[in-house]
Amino acid sequence: MSDADGSAPASGTGRGLEVHDEDVRPLPGVGASAIEVAPLSTEGDPQAAAFFDLDNTMIKGASMFHLAKGLYRHGFFGSRVIAKAVWLQVWFRVVGRENPTHIEDARAVSLSFIEGHTVTELEEIGQETYDDAIHPRIWPGTRALAQKHLDAGQQAWLVTAAPIEVAGIIAARLGLHGALGSTAEHVDGVYTGRLRGELLHGAAKADAVRALAEAEGLDLTRCAAYSDSSNDLPMLSLVGHPTVINPDKRLRRHALEQGWPVRDFRRGRRAARAGLLGAGAAGGATGAFAVGVVLRRMLRR
Repeated sequence: MSDADGSAPASGTGRGLEVHDEDVRPLPGVGASAIEVAPLSTEGDPQAAAFFDLDNTMIKGASMFHLAKGLYRHGFFGSRVIAKAVWLQVWFRVVGRENPTHIEDARAVSLSFIEGHTVTELEEIGQETYDDAIHPRIWPGTRALAQKHLDAGQQAWLVTAAPIEVAGIIAARLGLHGALGSTAEHVDGVYTGRLRGELLHGAAKADAVRALAEAEGLDLTRCAAYSDSSNDLPMLSLVGHPTVINPDKRLRRHALEQGWPVRDFRRGRRAARAGLLGAGAAGGATGAFAVGVVLRRMLRR
């Protein structure tokens, strides 16, 4: 799936689907604590689809962090790069939003450590990463929302800056229709270290969704989108039914202003985040020590 470059997104507002308690059934493959969801009795809508962001929307935390751990274990790079991944994950956990500079750092690092490796290698590690780290971190509430769209006969897609090979694996394992992700250039199955098109982030996500809608004959006013990040406002504003999941402060404020539904599955995580922020204020040395401890523990596994 290739990315699309294009114009600014159109605007749109609407109400998302709700999870109800009556006539429920358990969702397969998401654990005993999963939220249950009632199937919709409506006929399939071939012109409607739902688009889900991945990090902190469909899963807890950052997918690239877990992929980096898997690549490290397979000898793709040394401890300095994994330390960078740890730092990006700590930032994401504490601040709760993406930083544009960090996104570019992740892009540069990711491309450098897959250069010369094969697509098959990355796909195999992606499968391992899903089983070991991604699957246990799926938000049951978001998974239930995706299933509700599927039960309504609608398409459901992941839209993420993560590599398309990994995004495709996650989408397939969740039973979704597919994924839109960042595409690294490869020749004869070997990565060149260059990106094909844009990193699928911010406005590029909206461009990719618009291109997919045109190819699939979708009516964007009948489509839904879900994200935690204000960086995804272009994608959320593109569809008729945006919903915010576990939102950052800016996105929550925008959603309330626009009357968009807000779903927060984090529960007790807010107190933990407040504690981390307090610890961070105590000084950079404390934060550096914490990162070092996490890194040493991770590398021992």
